[in-house]
Amino acid sequence: MEQTEVPDEMNEEIKRLAARRATERARVARWDLNVAVFLFAVLIIVIILLSQGVGVEVVAPVAVFGLSMVWLVGWRQGRKLYKDFYQEELEIQLRELTRKKKRRGKGPIDQTLEETVEEKVQKALRERWR
Repeated sequence: MEQTEVPDEMNEEIKRLAARRATERARVARWDLNVAVFLFAVLIIVIILLSQGVGVEVVAPVAVFGLSMVWLVGWRQGRKLYKDFYQEELEIQLRELTRKKKRRGKGPIDQTLEETVEEKVQKALRERWR
């Protein structure tokens, strides 16, 4: 991918936006079908052990270990997905930035990012006091 000249402040904004979107996507995607099947397997093992008359002293550690493994697998999968989604979001943001720049011509890059609500309020206040 070709590098675009992006000011540092906009670069940080793009990275922040990409990180937030990647976090949201990874949080949702880490609990997929594999983790759910593993969780149900742990539940079935616990139910079978309890129905066979195995004591709670044995069943409780099995259940805790199973739930810990489910959490660990979900966490590792979420971390891996975050890295993938972060790179994808950065590419999307930079591609959109260059597309907007080409569409608007040779104008300043600052105009390509949408203004935040805070910036709009500050601009309105400045204009009002003039």
